[in-house]
Amino acid sequence: MNKKWEISSIEEKLIDKIAKENNISNLLSSILANRGIITKEQVKRFLNPTREDFYNPFLMPDMEKAVSRILKAIKNKEKTIIYGDYDVDGITSITVLKKFLEERNLKIDTYIPNRLNEGYGLNKQAIKSIKEQEYSLVITVDCGISAIEEIKYANELGLDVIITDHHEPIEKLPKCLAIVDAKRKDSIYPFNQLAGVGVVFKLIQAISIKLNLDAKEYLKYLDIVCVGTISDIVPLIDENRVITKLGLKLVTMTKNIGLKVLIDSIGFKEINSTAISFGIAPRINACGRIGNEIEALKLFLTEDKEDAIKIAERLNKYNIERQETEKQIFKEAIEQIENDNQNKPCIILGKEGWHHGIIGIVASKVTDIYFKPSILICFEKEEGKGSGRSIPGFNLHDAVMNCSKYVEKFGGHSMAIGINVKKENFEKFKKEFEEYTQNSNISDIIPIIKIDNEIDLKKINIQDVKDLKLLEPYGEANKVPLFIIKNLKIQSIRSLSEGKHLKLKLGIDNYIIEAIGFNMGDLNEEYLIGDKVDIVGNIEINNFLGNEQIQINLKDIRKTI
Repeated sequence: MNKKWEISSIEEKLIDKIAKENNISNLLSSILANRGIITKEQVKRFLNPTREDFYNPFLMPDMEKAVSRILKAIKNKEKTIIYGDYDVDGITSITVLKKFLEERNLKIDTYIPNRLNEGYGLNKQAIKSIKEQEYSLVITVDCGISAIEEIKYANELGLDVIITDHHEPIEKLPKCLAIVDAKRKDSIYPFNQLAGVGVVFKLIQAISIKLNLDAKEYLKYLDIVCVGTISDIVPLIDENRVITKLGLKLVTMTKNIGLKVLIDSIGFKEINSTAISFGIAPRINACGRIGNEIEALKLFLTEDKEDAIKIAERLNKYNIERQETEKQIFKEAIEQIENDNQNKPCIILGKEGWHHGIIGIVASKVTDIYFKPSILICFEKEEGKGSGRSIPGFNLHDAVMNCSKYVEKFGGHSMAIGINVKKENFEKFKKEFEEYTQNSNISDIIPIIKIDNEIDLKKINIQDVKDLKLLEPYGEANKVPLFIIKNLKIQSIRSLSEGKHLKLKLGIDNYIIEAIGFNMGDLNEEYLIGDKVDIVGNIEINNFLGNEQIQINLKDIRKTI
């Protein structure tokens, strides 16, 4: 598929100014300029944030109310329960709040709904059970903002509820004791993109301030907060940047036994955002996806290393099971797509027996491959549960809202949704959604590769490339920088791993660079030695047997015009 290359345009004078003011390379300076990090203060906060860069937690809506109620519970030793979510954000949120409050001598119990039987968020049966066990205070983490009826039911039962969440509120807010969510319309908090665990971090920061505790009492949890934040794919800018930049330092020396054991088991050479996103997060999420969510929480809470090792082994096993199930669903999904009309503007698939805890991952892969919004539904008898993923420029949430006649319920945002559709209405929904996407001119949307800068192969050096590490951690809104290098001659080209990947040696004059294109092996037949090409990719250091060389991780390639 052809992609549009968009190269950022920044004045050289500004790049030079940033470089000189901050004593950094022009290469690093150009990336910062592209991302709007221009002033000396902005550069300092981005590259070297400190604990002083956290905002006042009491600027968050209802924070004062929430803290006062929790302090009352601590004083009276009330029976308190945390109600969370089964993903990494939810698990880390529960971990941080439970550990912090128990250190304040408040015994805390937890409730995580089973993904397969209960689904996401609060439910009345769980609330009824909580009341029957004589809890007086419920604190939600990473959920609750849209639970109007469930909170009403809790109120009727006489439960006090504090909601901490980071999701978009609907028009009407639940009526409860406190709702701490920076996305509330009345919020004056300077940053509204925290993960659920980020909101919990602000809560324990606020409690610490009220109790005049040393800052280390809440800062010591930044390792767990960092893991949850990176895993939840929130923008790694502003306060999330402070959390993750400081938190990663603690992750590498974590005192959390379970996290340490899990890190040791995943085998990543370097513990960075990539290790968390592709090593830690999938293993934690795998528990929730297959209905064993409590295992992940046990891992983070245990104080016994042998116990942690056993749990980590099970998590690795669950992840392998998840991968095998995912491969099978993906294979069946591709078969359906290939047998269906591939000219349709979207992909809507349904099948009996698919695992609804895993189809979201498959939907993401399908969308990536075909660059079309996709919705996958798994049927259990007459009920259908599904997940959808979108492409930039197409609001999937709005699309489903406009096609909701045959939908039982749905939720999410512009890029991802969860959806329930009865089996008898599936084909009707599919037809309506296809018509909507067709009328949206979705075929006019072209994938765009945003390029940070054009570089001259003759002018880059290993130290400049190493300096780019200051931009980490990478993630949403702070992507790995991409560069374009033009007019390179192919010196050698071959495919690797049975044709899966592409390996190139490229040169201009006497300067040579190697490039690796993962999952680009099919391009081996399109290019010949001697062809002149332009390439886009990120720059890496390849350290082989102690010999450091600059290497390009290819994202796209085309013949020089």
